[in-house]
Amino acid sequence: MGYVSCCHYLKLSITKLQFFNLINASLFQSLIHLNIYFHISSLILALLLGACASTPTPQSNTTQAIVNQTDEAASEVLFAQNIHELLGEVARTQEIPFSILEMSFSDAKTIPSIRKLVLPPSGTFKKNWVAYRKRFIEPVRLKAGKAFWEQNQVFLNQVEQQSGVPAEIIVAIIGIETIYGRQTGNFRVKDVLSTLAFSYPNTPNKASREQLFKDQLKELILMCWSDAGGKLPAQNTTQGFSNSRFNTCLNQNSSYAGAIGLPQFMPSSIRSFAIDGDEDGRIDLRLSPKDAIASVGNFMKQHGWQPGMPISFPVQESGLNEAKLLADGEPQLKYSVAELIHRGVLKSAQGDLQLGGVAPDSKAFIVDLPYPDAEDRDQVQYVVGLNNFLTIVQYNRSYFYAQSVAEFAEALGYQNQSAVPMSKSTKGNTSIKSDEAKVKKTKPKKKSKSP
Repeated sequence: MGYVSCCHYLKLSITKLQFFNLINASLFQSLIHLNIYFHISSLILALLLGACASTPTPQSNTTQAIVNQTDEAASEVLFAQNIHELLGEVARTQEIPFSILEMSFSDAKTIPSIRKLVLPPSGTFKKNWVAYRKRFIEPVRLKAGKAFWEQNQVFLNQVEQQSGVPAEIIVAIIGIETIYGRQTGNFRVKDVLSTLAFSYPNTPNKASREQLFKDQLKELILMCWSDAGGKLPAQNTTQGFSNSRFNTCLNQNSSYAGAIGLPQFMPSSIRSFAIDGDEDGRIDLRLSPKDAIASVGNFMKQHGWQPGMPISFPVQESGLNEAKLLADGEPQLKYSVAELIHRGVLKSAQGDLQLGGVAPDSKAFIVDLPYPDAEDRDQVQYVVGLNNFLTIVQYNRSYFYAQSVAEFAEALGYQNQSAVPMSKSTKGNTSIKSDEAKVKKTKPKKKSKSP
């Protein structure tokens, strides 16, 4: 009984045929997923022919192979069905011709590798701020940042004047995200978002993450429809619409999470915050540095950046124990600067606007940056995050990321203090720089802080 007979294979194949017969055949006709149907039919035929071959096959290996291939085919069918339903919803709500959507997604596919990339780290993984910092605040990236600034300094100055976001911050974000366009991702964005929307790995937050990526997939479709000249709602017409531009947009490269272009915006952020910086009539975050610069500045402004205010303060050595007690990992402004001064976490000067600090009633939170030391013992660096630190966290929900942006910007010359000493009579107007106090930059700072 070490081998399986031809009859056994036929029974198994007929069982699989019965399974596939349960699938609504109209789906294949309406979806243009003939490639999936052909794949299933070919698989079943191969099973039948292989079963009756003269050479006997070991039962365990062959049976497992059959199950695996059948499961893969069934997954492809379910994937196609899920996309079909989502496209139908978008078509109904936005009055977009369904035939255009189904044709553009007829070649959509899952990307197994990104399912691994989005998995959480193992239980033995240790967060390492020191290693993270070395990865991003290093000579090659800083040199590229200075070159990017020099190439775009006039426009960076304009955006800083308009948004209140320092040029150093904008340059730091784009540098950390993609090294100014060198690393924007190698995955087709519609495949990435489709995979994560309908084939997210089995993690505790699977349901919420799938919903997030379903929403982003919808946003991608609407973004690309508008980019191709289509109106929203479309009213079931294609006047002014370019199908080739629509597909180019859907098929552009992204990160493994679906982020696009120099600043790595998700589709929803592109639709909400991206700006046509070069005024050529369209937004292109992949190839237009001006669009990327203006979009980052606008994102930060819309998320509460306070012009002229610092990002964070260091914790006093004598206040480390208090900082440890107050650190809870939640990025929420909850402690007043006055309270942190009273607890010994901050110096009194950090609550004085005239000395480069902030108003005593300004809110803050404790940022913890863990790392293992040379003996693999757990250590933590603490800083006090202010409103502008929290704004950077809105861009990327990571303390490591926000602190890296702050230190990268400082390496470019950013002064992490209130920009203008404020008298008591003007303390109420701390959220913006006065016009007289704004200093127009003529060139990037030359001194860099070593990593």
